[in-house]
Amino acid sequence: MVDLLVFAPACFALNLAFGPNNLLAMNHGGQGGIRFATAASTARLLVFAPMIAASALGLGVLLAASATAFSVMKLIGAAYLIWMGIKLLRSRPDADDIDSVRKGPTLRIAFRREGLSAISNPKAILIFAAFFPQFVDVQAYWESYAILGTVFLLLEMLAILIYATVGHFAAAFAATRLHWFQRASGIGMLVFGILLLLSPQPVSASR
Repeated sequence: MVDLLVFAPACFALNLAFGPNNLLAMNHGGQGGIRFATAASTARLLVFAPMIAASALGLGVLLAASATAFSVMKLIGAAYLIWMGIKLLRSRPDADDIDSVRKGPTLRIAFRREGLSAISNPKAILIFAAFFPQFVDVQAYWESYAILGTVFLLLEMLAILIYATVGHFAAAFAATRLHWFQRASGIGMLVFGILLLLSPQPVSASR
């Protein structure tokens, strides 16, 4: 069976890794509060769940093996992150209305941002394809993969809560400077987009 004592802490380190989705959770936590950010981040879980299933079926290995497929997904993901970063940087909140900055995006927009950010990043499915197999019990393949996926999603929810809370209190600490918080998020998105463009094709887990 799955060695959860080893898998859980290693997995949680991946969940807590600072990336585009966790940056969004922090930004949304600052703009709309912890509950708002958590609700928006369910989009990420809805994307990750089928990604985990896809990796179990071998699509992650296919992406790792196919330079063309990886390059296409990488370009789409990088373009979206860079576009979102530029959009955040160009936003111009009303200096006389701090509440307009505090409100931030609607839940629908925040939900869409989280989903697109998750689905456009090929590294997610490659992590599932390369990391999960190290803990899969071949004698109970589908059962162990389901356990791994469930634990990952639960820990992802905890990571979301942590980043949303950090963002909420960071924004509360600088309530009159939320636009700078938004600018910092925009710069972060640009950096992640550029790093994604420069990232090499990962080596297949089967090699």
